[in-house]
Amino acid sequence: MNGSGFRDPTEQSAWRPLRLLQAAMDADITRVYTEARIDQLKPTWVLELLRLHAKGPMTITALASSVQLTHSAVSQKVAAMRTAGWVRTTAGSDARSKKVHLTAKATRIIDLLAAEWRATEAAVAELEAEAPYPLS
Repeated sequence: MNGSGFRDPTEQSAWRPLRLLQAAMDADITRVYTEARIDQLKPTWVLELLRLHAKGPMTITALASSVQLTHSAVSQKVAAMRTAGWVRTTAGSDARSKKVHLTAKATRIIDLLAAEWRATEAAVAELEAEAPYPLS
């Protein structure tokens, strides 16, 4: 406590260790991509890439709904993934929509992304099994 009696609520956190664990796992996944010579791929894009591979091209709105994110968040991700060469966009059915497609660059590594996704899910399931209560 400081002189005013304020106790810093950030000194205790149940959430912070989980965020740090997720950051460490993301760093490990990034290292796997680097070792596989996959440049400019963020782990936070893989869900969308895998979903596009599984379901085929879709509008940003449909993709956002599919991955349970806002249109704005997915639109920003798509712009970044397009710049990095993982997706391309075409005009949608109306002037306001864009359809998102995987590029050949993304398709070439999709099996590796799927394998890494499955390995990460298995690691999380193992952690959850060891915890005294479910993380999920």
